Formats: sequence, structure tokens, C-alpha cells
Amino acid sequence: MPTVLCYGDSNTFGTPPMASLNEDRRFDRATRWPGVLAAALGPDWDVIAEGLPGRTTVHDDPIEGAHRNGLTVLPAIVESHRPIDVAVLMLGTNDLKQRFSLTGFDIARGAGRLVEVMLASGHVRQVLWVCPSPVVETGCLAEMFQGAEARGRSVADWSRQFAAELGVSFLDAGTLIAVDPLDGVHLNAAAHGILGEAIAAQVRALAKSEGN
Repeated sequence: MPTVLCYGDSNTFGTPPMASLNEDRRFDRATRWPGVLAAALGPDWDVIAEGLPGRTTVHDDPIEGAHRNGLTVLPAIVESHRPIDVAVLMLGTNDLKQRFSLTGFDIARGAGRLVEVMLASGHVRQVLWVCPSPVVETGCLAEMFQGAEARGRSVADWSRQFAAELGVSFLDAGTLIAVDPLDGVHLNAAAHGILGEAIAAQVRALAKSEGN
């Protein structure tokens, strides 16, 4: 049975758009994009969702905790679920928080570092790098993501370039879906559905190329 690992943040976890910071909700399994992906691929696939709200690419979060660092825990997660036929990586949104003040180049480099670790592990056959949809500074998260719109403009272009250099598949989610205007960061149910189906199509293509 082919295994797909979905490695991401709150938009992989399934956090709905937030009206206030004290909300703690989650879309049901069927609504979240990894669930949509699993349904689209069918029962012959094992789809594993590893989404953590607040997860960054390679940075310890001084406020939300060092465990949000996507690089630190990645080797353990990869080894826990090996062998992995396709790893779907969608991280970078939280790197746009004002507290990190990162450029689009550095955010893409951070995600690229995760791709390198996956490929070097010997446990991941193929990677699908998904660049998250651009953040919009609005709602209850606007101050946390102050300056994100300007800093994030080049993330997709740099990500596409680095994905090509690493020889992995790439999907720019921003060409398909947008963040919900309620908080400018999270995806609504409809966007999860579109994203899950799009990822399923690319995963199937990758599997076909490998003869699965």
C-alpha cells in the first residue's frame, strides 16, 4: 500500500478561519485537505496527516515554542512512517509572522532544507512541494503577520526555482485557492476541497511515473 505523508501547519491540521485569537476549532477529517486527498486516492493508499498549528520551516518560535520548528521533528516523523512513497510538504506561512521578519528567499530556502532532509533520509521516494497561498493582513491575525504581504510576494517564485533545482514536483497553491478574508491566513472548507483534489492529481501522476 503506497504511503503519502502530509507535512504542514494549521492548514494541514484543519484550523478554520478565525474570528478571534481564542478560538480552538478544527474541520472534520472529511473536510480537511488530507482527508479530501485520502478520499480521492481511495482505500489502496495510506494517507498520513502531520499538521501542527504554528509550525515553521526551520525556526524555533520564541513565543509559541521550539517544538514548532519543522526541521527539528522531521527526521523522527519520517522514520515513524517509513517507507514513504510521496511526502507532501506545505510549510512557510508561519515564517511570515512579523516576529521572524524573513524574506521570501529565506522562507523558500527553509522549505527547501526540509525537502533536502526528506530526500537524504532514504525513506522518502518522492516529494511534492506545495507553496502555501499568500497571506493577507486582515482580521485578528493582522498584527501577528504585519508586513507579510510584502515579504511574501517572492515566496512562490523562489520556491518554484528551488524545487526545480532539487528535482522535486511543485504546486503553487496560490494559483488555485486563496486564504479566507476572515483572518487572511487559514483556508475555508471549499479551499480545502480544491487543494485536496489538486494534490491528489499530482500524487497520482507521481505514482504513475514510478509504476505504482
